Amino acid sequence: MSKDGVTIYFVRHGETYFNFYGRMQGWGNTPLTKPGEVDVRRSGKGLKDVKFDAVYTSDLQRTIDTAELILGENEQTDPEMEMVLLPEFREIFFGVFEGEYGDTAYREVAEHLGYDTADKMFGDVDQFERMSAFKALDPHGHAEDFMEFWLRVEKGLLKVVNKHRDTGDNVLIVAHGGTIRLILENLIPELDDPDALLNVSVSTVHYANGFYHLDRYGDVSHFVDEEELDDLEE
Repeated sequence: MSKDGVTIYFVRHGETYFNFYGRMQGWGNTPLTKPGEVDVRRSGKGLKDVKFDAVYTSDLQRTIDTAELILGENEQTDPEMEMVLLPEFREIFFGVFEGEYGDTAYREVAEHLGYDTADKMFGDVDQFERMSAFKALDPHGHAEDFMEFWLRVEKGLLKVVNKHRDTGDNVLIVAHGGTIRLILENLIPELDDPDALLNVSVSTVHYANGFYHLDRYGDVSHFVDEEELDDLEE
């Protein structure tokens, strides 16, 4: 890797109880499940030889806990380094749909957009339109549409890039599936409506000379087997 620019490791948080229950989780926050914690450690140990020069998370506890577990497995990063919490990197806010079963929420969105089923909607409608539908369906108007979300997230991204550009740093950003996916869709033109990100998957981007290059997206191939983890509770 060249020493110009900056390399950003985007990591989605580990599985939470709302993930497990199939409920909508944006600004709502549930703890990591025990299997989720194990997978975070598996991912972290797979990244143990990467020296991170800075670590950022959203201000939601599931990303903070994930980052701490990842760093606990790391053998190169300064253990005294302070994580920086940025509310700009929060997940999309689903407003009145927070905590609702995903099947129920997306059925309402599909009906609003004129589709018989959510499956048909997902085949035709991108994330940007779905966000607008959540906004339209929220009687309080609290749900974020794309522009509200992007203006928020872009502020956080610019803080990171402007601080670390042309340093050669490796930067870890632990955030959320929707947040990371939409960031990358907007930074990488060839990344068109990619698959949803798995928990604790890694997406790596190198930024230099005004351009973003995607090295990997949603990668879990680095996960170690559970047997390689130290002090794993039975």
